[in-house]
Amino acid sequence: MEVNLPDVVAEVTRQFERYETAFLSNDVDELDALFWNDPLAVRYGAAENLYSHEAIARFRGQRSVDDLEREIVHAVVTTFGRDVGVTSAEFRRTRSGVTGRQSQTWVRTEDGWRIVTAHVSQLDLQAVAR
Repeated sequence: MEVNLPDVVAEVTRQFERYETAFLSNDVDELDALFWNDPLAVRYGAAENLYSHEAIARFRGQRSVDDLEREIVHAVVTTFGRDVGVTSAEFRRTRSGVTGRQSQTWVRTEDGWRIVTAHVSQLDLQAVAR
């Protein structure tokens, strides 16, 4: 297996950027389309564990859109072969200054690149400093 084939890294990076654009504009339809439409899709959030595309979509339709604006502080894209990629990002919320982390596992499906599992968490910088 080849790690970080340049063309595959570019493809996954474009999908990551597509996700970020949809996230910042709260484009729920686009966000839903980027997740694997399957009961096995998983998204762990800051306060929720979501199992299935249906549960993820339901969450997106009901979540608060307060403090969505963020900047990516650091991102890493790693691909494995031609069909699997992982994105890991550290972000900072623009308004609140909260720092968080996000990881996504992307798989090339017959419908294109899709997120099959994701994890979002906030970093308590005060706890880390202790």
